[in-house]
This record gives sequence, C-alpha cells and structure tokens, in this order.
Amino acid sequence: MQNKNEKVKVNIGDRISDFVQRNRKAIAVLFGLLIVLFIGLIAYLIISDNLNKKAIAEVEELVSRYENLDLFSTDDYFTEDTEELLVDLETFANSKKGYPGSKAWFVIGQIYSGREDWVKAEESWSTSARVGEKTYLGPISLFNAASAAQEQGKYEQAIIYLKESVEHKFEFPSAPHAQFSIGRLYEQLGNSSEAIEAYRLVLSKWPDITVWNNLARSRIISIESN
Repeated sequence: MQNKNEKVKVNIGDRISDFVQRNRKAIAVLFGLLIVLFIGLIAYLIISDNLNKKAIAEVEELVSRYENLDLFSTDDYFTEDTEELLVDLETFANSKKGYPGSKAWFVIGQIYSGREDWVKAEESWSTSARVGEKTYLGPISLFNAASAAQEQGKYEQAIIYLKESVEHKFEFPSAPHAQFSIGRLYEQLGNSSEAIEAYRLVLSKWPDITVWNNLARSRIISIESN
C-alpha cells in the first residue's frame, strides 16, 4: 500500500502533468518567447560592445589629433586645424555617452581653456563629468571645472565642483589637493570657520600625504592667529 506521503506526491505529479497537457501551447509560446528575448539580449550586448569599441577608437583618434597640434601659446588655439578639430570633437561629443563622450568633452574643455574662454571651458568640463559619471574622468573633469569657475570669480560654484570631485565614487588621486583648495576658496570668501573645517578634513582623511598636511596645518595656524 502507498503511504500518505507517496499519495500526495502522486497527486501533485498528476496535477502538474495535467496542467502541462492543458497549457502546452501557452507554455511552448512562453518558452519560445524567453529564447527569443535571451538571444536578443545577447545580440544587444554584442552590438553595444562593438559600438563602444568603435566609439573609443574614434575618440582616441581625435585625442591624437589634439596631441599632435603645436599648442604653445593662446594664439595657437585659434588656428584652422584647432578649429576643425573643435568642430569634429563637438559633433562627436553630442552623439556619445560614457567614456567616449566624456573624453571628447574633456578635450573640448582643454581647447577652450587654452583660449582662456573660461565659460565654455567650465561648461565642457562639467558636461564631461556628467557624461562620464561612471568613469575615472568624472572627478578629474569636476576638478577642472572648478578651476574654470574660479577663473571667473565663481568661488561658490568652484567649491561645489571640488566637493563633488572629492566625494566621487571613483578614486581621485588629487582629492587632497581639491580638499585643500576648498579651504583656500572659503578663505577668499571670508568664511574662516568653513576654511578651517576644510583644512582639518585634509588632516583627517589623508594623514600620510605630507605636502597637503603641512600646507593645511600652516593655513589653520595662520587663520587662528589672526
């Protein structure tokens, strides 16, 4: 005789079998749809990867053109070759995201910086940071955007950029420098308490970075002695 557990197993098995028989067409359609979706996903990933590799190759070619320019003075940033490159960079940047787009905006920022057009340099680097938020270019672009903002006397905006660069999820080697710069900008704004707090963060977050620690300590002493 079958025991109770065996009867339950048989009943469940019969029910499953009966369900499959009654819904075999729907199950077959669903299974087929899952296969199509899976194949589509694989195809999408392959195509996206190929497009990204192509975009990277294209932006590196643009970067190479920039590096091959003779840029020794402000006037050199207004040559015909530089202008043509700028147009190509902007066309490319406006159609790309991620690293390729961010890199293009970064170089655009460098060109405008060379022209001492700090408004467009700031815009370009801030766009580079946004487009390349998930890349190492994010904090670097924010740091550069802060420099461009500072050139315009926009100290509050520069502080915002610098704080974002320090707090960025990607490791930023110049973070101690950025944090120290926050203190200096607060000093220029006449906010001594915020400046001291910024310098103390340099000491607490990067105790082994001697250069910035010494500079931060000297600024704290200078502020507190006045």
